[in-house]
Amino acid sequence: MFRTALRNVLAHKARLLMTVLAVMLGVAFVSGTLVFTNTISDAFQKSSAKGFDQVDVAMTADYQEAEGDRVGKLHDLTRATLDKSERVPGAASAIGVVQGFTALADKDGKLIGEGFQSQGGNYWGAKDPRYPLVSGHAPKGPGEILIDSETAKRAGYQVGDTVRMSVDGPVLTPRITGIFTTDDGNVAAGGSLTLFDTATAQKLFGKAGVYDQIDVKAKPGVTQAALKAELDKALPQGTVSTTTGKQLADDQAEMISRSMSGMQTALLVFAGIALFVGTFIIANTFTMLVAQRTRELALMRAVGASRRQVTRSVLIEAFVVGAVAAVTGLLAGIGIGAGLRSLMGTFGGSVPDGPLVVKPATIVAALAVGILVTMLAAWLPGRRAAKIPPVAAMSSVHAKATTKSLVLRNTLGALVSAAGVAVVLAATTMDGSDGQLPMGLGAVLLIIGVFILTPLLSRPLIAAAAPVLRAFGVSGKLARQNSVRNPRRTAATASALMIGLTLITGMTVMAGSLQQAIEKMASSSIKADYVVSMANGNALSPDVEKKLKQAGDVTATSPMLNAETRIDGQSEYVTGVNGAAIRDLVGPKVDEGSFKVGGTDVVVDSETAKSYGWKAGSGFSVSYEDGRKQRLTVAGTYESNDFLRGILLDEKTLAPHVSDPYNMKVMVKTADGTSGATQAELEKALGTNPAIKVQDKQDISNEIAQMFTLMLNMVYGLLAMAVIVAVLGVINTLAMSVFERSQEIGMLRAIGLDRKGIKRMVRLESLVISLFGAVLGIGLGVFFGWAAGELLATKLATYELILPWARIGVFLLLAATVGVLAALWPARRAARLNMLEAIKAE
Repeated sequence: MFRTALRNVLAHKARLLMTVLAVMLGVAFVSGTLVFTNTISDAFQKSSAKGFDQVDVAMTADYQEAEGDRVGKLHDLTRATLDKSERVPGAASAIGVVQGFTALADKDGKLIGEGFQSQGGNYWGAKDPRYPLVSGHAPKGPGEILIDSETAKRAGYQVGDTVRMSVDGPVLTPRITGIFTTDDGNVAAGGSLTLFDTATAQKLFGKAGVYDQIDVKAKPGVTQAALKAELDKALPQGTVSTTTGKQLADDQAEMISRSMSGMQTALLVFAGIALFVGTFIIANTFTMLVAQRTRELALMRAVGASRRQVTRSVLIEAFVVGAVAAVTGLLAGIGIGAGLRSLMGTFGGSVPDGPLVVKPATIVAALAVGILVTMLAAWLPGRRAAKIPPVAAMSSVHAKATTKSLVLRNTLGALVSAAGVAVVLAATTMDGSDGQLPMGLGAVLLIIGVFILTPLLSRPLIAAAAPVLRAFGVSGKLARQNSVRNPRRTAATASALMIGLTLITGMTVMAGSLQQAIEKMASSSIKADYVVSMANGNALSPDVEKKLKQAGDVTATSPMLNAETRIDGQSEYVTGVNGAAIRDLVGPKVDEGSFKVGGTDVVVDSETAKSYGWKAGSGFSVSYEDGRKQRLTVAGTYESNDFLRGILLDEKTLAPHVSDPYNMKVMVKTADGTSGATQAELEKALGTNPAIKVQDKQDISNEIAQMFTLMLNMVYGLLAMAVIVAVLGVINTLAMSVFERSQEIGMLRAIGLDRKGIKRMVRLESLVISLFGAVLGIGLGVFFGWAAGELLATKLATYELILPWARIGVFLLLAATVGVLAALWPARRAARLNMLEAIKAE
C-alpha cells in the first residue's frame, strides 16, 4: 500500500502541483511571519541590552503617597542624591540622566522621527561612556548640541551645521558640535536623539537641578546585586527605587517581546486564513483524485485491501504532498522573513543589525502545519472512498450523492447558519466590549453554515446568470450546466474566494463608516477653527497660548489644562478651560442642564456623572494638588467623545492650586475661519516650530482615520495571499474538471463545437464560479460590517453604516478577473485535446 501511494503521487505530479502550491503559500506565510518577528525582536533585544552595558544599577524616584486628600508626587533625584550614591561602597561612578522630548527639524523644516521617537537627553561631562563620539566634541552651553549618527546620515547634517529644534517652548537654533553612536531602540526604529550638556538639558526639560534617573557603575569584582544592596542600605527608604542593569535589560526584552507578539498574532491570523482557504483546495483535489481512481481502489478492495489500508494509502499520499509543500514553504518563508525586514527600511522603518533568526520552533511549526493541514483535508475523501463497496465502485453506482446525504447536509447548514445569524444579532444589542466575543463566535458559525449550504445555494444563484450566459450561445449554456453539475466541487472552489472577499468587504465597510463618523464627530464637537498641540502628545508651553492671542486674526482661545485632583478619596483628572470662550470653541451634545463653565460651575460628561451619581445641580468637593478643597457645582452634563471628556472647570479656578498644569492643547477661533493663509500665519506666530501641530477639523479627522486606512491597506495586502490561494483553487478545479470531461469535450468537438467555443465554455464556467463566490463573500462582508458597526455605535454616537458601492463594484470586477485569468491554462488545455483520443479516453 505504501508503494502504491508513492506511485500515485508520482503518477499525478501535474494534478498535485496546485495543492503543493496552496499548502506551500500558507506554510510560507506562517514561517515567514515567525522568522520576521523573531529576527526583529532578537535584533531590538540585543541592541537594547547593549544600551545597559554602562548601567549596573539604575536609581529612579519613588512616588510620594498623598497625605489625606493631597495629590501625591515624585521625590526629586538631586545632585546630593547622586554624590551620595557615588560614595556607596562598591560604586565606581554615577551618571545623572535627564530625558525629554526634543523636536529636531530636517533641512526642509520637517520633524525628524515620529513624535515620541524624537528624544532628547544630556551628555555627561567631557566624555560620556554611554554615547561614544564619532566626531566633534561635547556640548557646552545652550547653543551647542550633539546628534546621533543615524539622524545625521538621514538628514545630511555635519558637525558645524546649525539646526532648528524645539523642546516645548520657542524654536532654538543651536550648532552641532559632535556626532555620536547609540544603541537606543528609538533611534534604531527611525527616531532621533539630541544631547545637551546636563545643565542645559535640566533647564530645557523643566527639571533644574533634578535628574530623571541615576546610573551607577560598579567597581571591578562587585556584582550588580551587591551594589544594589549597598545603595538600598545607604539611601532613605521610600524615596528611591533601585533596579539592576540585568533586570532592566530583561524587562526591556520582555517588553519588546510583548510588543512583537501583537504583530505576530495578527500576521499568523492571516496566515491561518490562507491555510483555511488552502484546505478547501486540498480537500477538493483529493476528492477528485480519489473519484478518478475509484475503480482502482475498488479493485484493491476486491483483492484483499481493507478499508483502513485504502484510507491509509490516501493519507500517505497526503503526507508526501504535505511534506514537500512544508519544506518548500519553510524555505520560501525564510526568504519572506528576510524580504519583510528589508522592506521595513523602504517604508521608513529601520531595524538594528543582526542575523536572520530561524528558531527550531519555526521549523517544527512549518512542518507540522503543512503536513497536518494536508492530511486532515485528505482524510475525509480517503475515508469516503474506503466506505464504497467494491462492486458499487466498479459499476459507478456511487457517483452521485444520495438524497439523504444532501438533505442531511442542507439541514445541518441551515441550523448552523441560523445559529450564527442569531448570535451575531444578539451581539449587536450588547455593549461594545461585551459583544466582541459573541460576534466573533457568530461570524465563525455563519461562515461555516454558509459553506455547508453552498452546494444548495449554487443552483439558484448560478441559474440567475442564465439570461446573461444565453448571449454566448451553446458555450454559455454548457458553462452554466457544468457549474452546477457537481455542486460540492463548485461550492468548495467558490468558498475559497468567498472567505477572502468576506473579510475584505467587511473591513472596507467598517473603515468607510468610521471615516464618516470621525468627520461628523469633528464637525459637530469642535467649533474652533484650529487645534494646536505637541507633535508627540506632550504638554504645551504656556507661551503658546500667549503667542496665539497676539496673532491678528485670532478672536478666541482656550487651553485644555489637565490636572490631577482627588474626589471622594480617589484620583480624578480635571480639565481647565477658558470658561468665557469654551462655548464658542466646542459644541458637544448637552444631555442635561447647560454648558456653563465659570467660577465654581463645571460641566461633566455623562459617563463620569453617572459613575459618581451626579446630575445637573449636584455639588461635590474636590481636593487639589496643594491640598486645598473646594465645593463645585455641576451646571450640566454632556456626551463625551474622542475630543472632549471628563470634568471641565474654569482655568482661573484651577490655576491657583496647581504648580504645573498639563496643557494638552489650545483651541483657536479666527475671524476668517480656516484657510491655508490663516494656518500659515498661526504657524509663523509660533516660530514655525517643528514640535507644534496646527490642525483644522479636517486635519484632525484625517489623522485619526489614517491608522484605520493603514490597517485597511495592511489587511488588503495580507488577504491578497488568501485570494492567490483561491485563484489556485479555481485553476485546480477547472484543470481536473477538464481532465474528467475529456471524453465529453472530444464529443463536443466531434459534433461541431470549435476550439474557440471550448475555450469560451471553460472561461465562462470559471467566471460564473468566481462571481458566485464573490456574491456570497460580499453579502456576508456587508452583513458583518453592519453588525460590527452596531457594536462601534455604542462607543461612537456619530457612527452610521456607509456602503462603499464603488469598492464593492471593484471587488466584483476583481473576482471576474480572477475567474478569467484562472481559466486561461485549463481552457487552452481543453481546446488542444485531440478529439479522437479524447473520445477513446475512459
